Amino acid sequence: MTTNTFDPAPFLARPGVPELLAALKADEGAVRFVGGAVRDHLLGAPVSDLDVATIYEPPRVIGYLEDAGIKAIPTGIDHGTITAVSQGTVVEVTTLRADVDTDGRRAEVAFTTDWEEDSRRRDFTINALYADPTTGELFDYHGGLADLEARRVAFIGDPLERIAEDHLRILRFFRFHARFSDGAPDAAGLAACAEQANTLKSLSRERIADELLKLLALPDPHPTVEVMEAHGIFAPVLPEITAAGVERLKQLQLFEAEAGRKCRPIRRLAALLPREPDVARDVASRLKLSKEQRDRLSSAAIPAKGSARELAYRLGPLYAIDRLALTPWWESPSGKSRADAVRYVERWDVPQLPVKGGDLIRMGLEPGPLVARTLRAIENEWIDNDFADDARFDTIVDRHLACARADSEA
Repeated sequence: MTTNTFDPAPFLARPGVPELLAALKADEGAVRFVGGAVRDHLLGAPVSDLDVATIYEPPRVIGYLEDAGIKAIPTGIDHGTITAVSQGTVVEVTTLRADVDTDGRRAEVAFTTDWEEDSRRRDFTINALYADPTTGELFDYHGGLADLEARRVAFIGDPLERIAEDHLRILRFFRFHARFSDGAPDAAGLAACAEQANTLKSLSRERIADELLKLLALPDPHPTVEVMEAHGIFAPVLPEITAAGVERLKQLQLFEAEAGRKCRPIRRLAALLPREPDVARDVASRLKLSKEQRDRLSSAAIPAKGSARELAYRLGPLYAIDRLALTPWWESPSGKSRADAVRYVERWDVPQLPVKGGDLIRMGLEPGPLVARTLRAIENEWIDNDFADDARFDTIVDRHLACARADSEA
């Protein structure tokens, strides 16, 4: 539930924030809290990042901060952003801006002292809320409070103009809808995103991946992803995502709830893609995912086979859980349900093979390929016997050693 009043006390209680605001002349109206910090605070949600806007241009911001003994890092100085570190608290300080020229990927800006002009270059009404840190007065130039109350994500002004300024706003529209909205997306925003979906091709794949994974990290992305697929949002950049993949995502989310699993964005992305490792590798390469993410995405594309313990041993628990979660038709040799198997794997202390190559050499095998083949054969039978205990394992080793000696003498 939102409110038209803003209590700055929780922000002022953070170490170093009162000192930072004093340095930037907050008592003279020169600085305001802005954006997500205001939005989330009004919703009663946790506020992680703290952003403020100011009428002062970057060199003056840096001077004021340094005079107050506050570290100022010019992280985005060309666009007016200074990262301030005050008593360990990190605050992004951005000068009021107006767009001079945009190409859908980056913007050329001019600094201004007009708060409303700064608000017009922001994306959604709920992100263009400002709050005076001393009085708590709210400034809402575009109906953001009403949209927040209605749980509606709407572009500021003409959605086509906002998208033309930054094509990534298409994906942000859907991510914010999945996070904040109830029901169908804003009709005008949805129509504009569908019309301009091809402009996503101009974006770097890293930016697309970042937005997509943020969307998939939300508690219930499926309804929004379903709308995106139905309106052709993925087609220009990720044509591999089809209605079948959206249904797999729905089933995965149901399974996550049943098994008490945390959502994993990469696993959810794997659900959206065909169960083909080559396709997963190609998508991971296109999105420029990290090596760990690429490996996990391609592994998750392979259906689960064998026992849950074998999967956990061969792949590691996390990769094993991915395959189990994404293989609805998996059948357990031990009769465990898929949910039970996942919970078991999470707790299971994965054993190590009790024998090593050096042990086999000490038992009489000549060093070389025969040792590796024998070790592999022992390991496979040990796994097939459900990780046989000491007595049975000794029998397995003795039998394979005998076969290996016979092979070497033949």
